[in-house]
Amino acid sequence: MSDRLRQARAQWHHVGDERPAFATPPQPGQESVWDYPRPPRIAPDAREVVVTFGALEIARTRQALRVLETASPPTFYLPQADVQMALLVAVAGNSFCEWKGDARYWSVVAGADRLDAVGWSYPAPFDEFDALRDHIAFYPQQLVCTVDGVRAQPQPGRFYAGWITPEVVGPFKGEPGSGGW
Repeated sequence: MSDRLRQARAQWHHVGDERPAFATPPQPGQESVWDYPRPPRIAPDAREVVVTFGALEIARTRQALRVLETASPPTFYLPQADVQMALLVAVAGNSFCEWKGDARYWSVVAGADRLDAVGWSYPAPFDEFDALRDHIAFYPQQLVCTVDGVRAQPQPGRFYAGWITPEVVGPFKGEPGSGGW
């Protein structure tokens, strides 16, 4: 592991081993994002996950993977086999995650309509996140993303992509004052 990667992974103060005093206590049937680990954990999810753009269905699956990371609502990764890949176009640019590796971004194109960089994937993730290979995650800001019929609200901040549903409590990274989380 490179020094750069080691430093990036070591920067986090909150790692899911202790819920901070400012965290909202979960009620029965809820999860606190402050109990999620860092490094993140991948959890299979058999609920029906649907992503739409207007009346157009982009994806539907019961084989999603939830990535659970301290301070963030879950991010749902959907198998490419359950995504209408003909509606997606790879876009230039990438980003780097110290846990998962290099991400590539996707736009949705449907006729004359286009939503830029509303999804991403890890074509060659680090070994410990290889389960995310051939999966795509979507930002719920411009798309309608549902979990068993419940619409997910977007995580605050454009960079973040967690899906807020009634089952998770925060506060969430991306809210004002959360820069060091």
